[in-house]
Amino acid sequence: MSSIDKLIDIFKKFPTVGPRTARRFVYYLIKLPKNQIDELSRALEELKNNVKLCQLCFNPFEDSGGPSSADLCEICSDLRRNKNLLCIVEKEADLLSIENTKKYNGLYFILGGTLAMMRKEDIDNLRIEPLKERIKTGNFSEIIIALNPTPEGKATSMLIERMLKESFGAAQDLKQSFKITHLAKGIPVGGELEYADEETLESAFEGRK
Repeated sequence: MSSIDKLIDIFKKFPTVGPRTARRFVYYLIKLPKNQIDELSRALEELKNNVKLCQLCFNPFEDSGGPSSADLCEICSDLRRNKNLLCIVEKEADLLSIENTKKYNGLYFILGGTLAMMRKEDIDNLRIEPLKERIKTGNFSEIIIALNPTPEGKATSMLIERMLKESFGAAQDLKQSFKITHLAKGIPVGGELEYADEETLESAFEGRK
């Protein structure tokens, strides 16, 4: 396999990138001067070395590497956040969209995906066990399931709600009981939080039930 084909195959694995777009990326890189390629290479290396996932919510954050370096992102380590609210989202972009509304001040948990066809491998790829542990060690009064209103998102929401009720419905070791809520209707069916405007997303949060 040639260097070009190898790189095309790598880009094809990126979200929403098909063969045609992957080829465009590669031929664009070929035209770049060496110093820009070197800069890209260094940026990728720094990304891998300096960015890590939050121990609690799995949100990527920059690690300063200093003596005070922690394993928590800025949101989870912010003492001003409401520690009684936990919002479950599919991916990092959804978290950013919610943060941009500036109307939610609780904590998050990034699930890492959704179910495609309720296959076992899909379920195994979700952070179900870390989510259980996060809830068990927290002190939440409300769990907000904020997944996209797509068929996959709805199936995943049902799975998460069932898991929460089965795991914690009669649990005696929780600090307090919590309610489970979903975003209100407003985001178009089949749409995604990532692309929703701030006003729509704000209304969906305020009307959650």
